[in-house]
Amino acid sequence: MSWHLFTVFFVSTFFISATPGPNMLLAFQYGLNYGVKRTLWTLAGLSLGLFILLLSTLLGLDVISRQSPWLLDIIKTVGALYLIYLGIASWRDAGDGSLMSDAQEMGAEVAADYPSTMQHTADMPKPRSLSSAAVRGYPSNVTLFRTGVWVSLSNPKAILFFAAFFPKFINFSAPLWPQYILLTIGLFFSETIWQIIYTVGGKQLAGWLDIGNRLAWLNRACGVIFILIAAALLVEVASTFIA
Repeated sequence: MSWHLFTVFFVSTFFISATPGPNMLLAFQYGLNYGVKRTLWTLAGLSLGLFILLLSTLLGLDVISRQSPWLLDIIKTVGALYLIYLGIASWRDAGDGSLMSDAQEMGAEVAADYPSTMQHTADMPKPRSLSSAAVRGYPSNVTLFRTGVWVSLSNPKAILFFAAFFPKFINFSAPLWPQYILLTIGLFFSETIWQIIYTVGGKQLAGWLDIGNRLAWLNRACGVIFILIAAALLVEVASTFIA
């Protein structure tokens, strides 16, 4: 892999990671509720879950590239179509969303789907949101870590995204594992940077993104990136048939 290609990969993932998906919203909400130091346990859980999904995807691509190269072209084509779908959806869904309201909705979903996040006493009512849970409950570090893993793994669409996104930046005729390691480091670096930003500067970031249409334009920019990468994938697949 050339450094030019890696730079394109890192810049793309850096912008995509900036969008408030489930992992970033959890980091934001927990940073507000429990503080930066405690939320580091959740970030570690999110990273572990992300690594498991990423490893599963790369192992699958590795087996396919060695045993069924023709299937790799199909995966690239389907992946490109999926990225186009994501791009159009990101552009069309860039409405009047609010980072703060999205985080509160995410917190309510996690509290409902993962009630063990809180340690309750017998007379303690179940909190209806993570904001009230922060006052009424005191999650252990292990619980915060486990919640991060659960939220990360509960997003199976990440595997589809990795399978669609990564093939454009992998040279399957060259040694694969050095490329896998480089791409993994780049992805984790961009994800970690934004997780820390969402955790530490959550209020400031929310205030900045919720002004005007900044959050909408961030989503639209990611939509454009998805479509450009999809177009490059389709060109790459078409060139293999023309050659």
